[in-house]
This record gives sequence, C-alpha cells and structure tokens, in this order.
Amino acid sequence: MKTFFWLSAFLVFYTYLGYGILLYVLVKIKEKLFPVKVVPYAEDYPEVTLMIAAYNEESVIHEKMRNCLALQYPKGKLNIYWVTDGSNDKTDELLATYPEVCVLHQPERKGKTAALNRGITFIKTPIVIFTDANTMLNQQAILEIVKSFADPKVGCVAGEKRLKQKETGNATAGESIYWKYESTLKSLDDRLFSAVGAAGELFAIRTDLFEVMPEDTLLDDFILSMKIAQKGHKIAYCKNAYAIENPSSDMKEEEKRKIRISAGGLQSIYRLRSLLNPFKYGTLHFQYVSHRVLRWSITPIVFFILFPLNLVLLWSEPSFLYGILFILQVLFYLSGFLGYRAARKQTKNKLLYIPYYFLFMNLSVLKGFRYLKNKHGSGVWEKAKRG
Repeated sequence: MKTFFWLSAFLVFYTYLGYGILLYVLVKIKEKLFPVKVVPYAEDYPEVTLMIAAYNEESVIHEKMRNCLALQYPKGKLNIYWVTDGSNDKTDELLATYPEVCVLHQPERKGKTAALNRGITFIKTPIVIFTDANTMLNQQAILEIVKSFADPKVGCVAGEKRLKQKETGNATAGESIYWKYESTLKSLDDRLFSAVGAAGELFAIRTDLFEVMPEDTLLDDFILSMKIAQKGHKIAYCKNAYAIENPSSDMKEEEKRKIRISAGGLQSIYRLRSLLNPFKYGTLHFQYVSHRVLRWSITPIVFFILFPLNLVLLWSEPSFLYGILFILQVLFYLSGFLGYRAARKQTKNKLLYIPYYFLFMNLSVLKGFRYLKNKHGSGVWEKAKRG
C-alpha cells in the first residue's frame, strides 16, 4: 500500500509539475549543446486558405469577418472559406454579403470533423489555416504562421490560445491560468523536439498532409496534428500568432467543454496507440505520454485515490510525514471548495480558483469516460456558450 501511495504521489507530481520542470532542464541542455539556428524566410509568400468550420454562428459573423479582412497578408493571396454544414440560422445569409468569402454548405449536420473532411477537398493552396468562428486573430497571425513553414521539417504550426479576462469574479479565470501554463509547455515542447498537438482555435498544416478522420472524432485538431507528427513532421509552436476568445460563460458551460475534451483525449489515446511505442517514436513518445496521455487517463484516477489512501496509511501507521501530507491534502480540497463558493458568489479570488479549477478539470476527465461511451459513433456535440 505504501509503495502504491508513493508511486501515485510521484505520478501526480510528475504529470502536473515535474514534466514541466524536466522539460525546462532538457531544453536548456539541448540549446546549450546545440544553439538554435533560425531558418530565414524567403519573402515570396504562398497563397493560403483560412478555413472556418461553423454551425449556427450568426451572432459572430460580422465581427469575425471584420477580423479576417483586417489580417495582414499579400493582397490576393489569402482565401477565406467557411464550411457551414447543417446551419439553419442566418449564418449563410450574412456570409452572402461578403464577396470575398467562399461558403461551403450542405443541409445535413454531421459534426465538425465531417465538415473539415469535406471542406479540405475544395482547398487548392499549399497551406490551410484552421480557426474557429468565435475567436479573433491578431493582424500578423497569418504572416507569422507562414514564416514558421520556412523549416521544411514543419508540417503543422500551432498558434497560441488566449482568453479575454472578465471583470466580474468567475472561476473560469482558472481556465486562463491553465492556458498560460499550457502555452509555456507547448513552447518548451517545440524547443525540445515538437509541440504535442494543436488547438482548433488557430493552427495550420501543409494541405497535402491532411488525413481524413473518422466522422465521430471528438478532437479533430489534436488527432490531425498528431497524425502529421506521427509521419515524421514537426509541429511548430508560434506564440506570435494567437487567437483570442471569451472564456466559457460559466462553469456549467465550461464543464460541457472539458468533458468533451476529456472524452476526446481518451478516444485519441486509442486512435494514436502506435505512438505509445517508445522504440519507434522516441522523443515524441516521451512528450506525448508525459504531456497528454497521463493527464487523460491514469493520473486523474490516482489523484483522487491519494486522499483515502493517505487516510488509511495514517490510521494504520501514524507518522509525522503522513500527517503533514494528509493536512496538505485537506487544505487543498478545502481551498477548492472555497473557490467553488467564491465562484457561486461571483467573488474575485484567483488564488482559490486555481485549486477549484484543478479539481474540476480532473473530475471532468472521469466524467469523460461516460461521455465517450454515450457519444460513440457521433461527431456532433453541443458547443459551450462563451461569455
């Protein structure tokens, strides 16, 4: 029991903090031994396509199009495609007022993955950039992404996701802190070998590397980008290209999103199971397991086992060390509960929101098992409302 407790404690520490520390050290050693060589970019920018898969997004069409038309890129070389399959609001009607846009629509809704599979068949440019309807890009985003493809090893470029800060107290502030940490890890992953996956808010691929995905795929962005890495290409992380979006309107909406992502993570582990072979994939395997697999599978389970296990050990074999660890866990769960209360009262308290969001995130992983079972065979999901 003691062995299991300490192994579990180490696994939790390694998954959420230890990997980041180890990654930082490895990057520093690598860059000391092998200084980074910047690949110069030729000024002949290629024609690219910005693809937006959307379902019933009438409320953001004008804002998104203003943002798209303000993007800096050589005139005539940026194509804008919207795939609006299944939309039955004014999405298509509003897009029809923009002559710069190509709208791909069919009445049947099969989900985002199916829309991407269909939309890619119309793309003729060497690079396609994916973004969401409710995210706004910085003006230099396309330029910065294209520059990253100067390295022939790069097959995918992941942009940075940023969240707008709310003025009122809201526990989704924990989401913002989480994404800042995630961005740091992605940057370090990139500097070591390759970023581990891309977020759908903003990423790009070489069009000929697109691989048709099963229509029930829940994390199309992650699966698509990791399939490219699996083929031997690098996923570059470009922090100078970023997408800004509102956080979830409340924690109930955030829960929908987190559970779906967790279910998609479990699905991805199975569909990318060949990446679990360390002999074939080496460094990519190490990064993938450390950064993603553990978070989406075993670590959340052992995390919640630690508390009762600590209590049993303290009861059967009282010691100062087990007593301190038990008190620390009690304080952590208490802070999480107080964070939950603060969120209910709309009180600003980022310090309490961190343990609350951490507990909430890990509970969502456990709920993801049931979601995946119920959603088996369907790629259609309910999007979370953004505040």
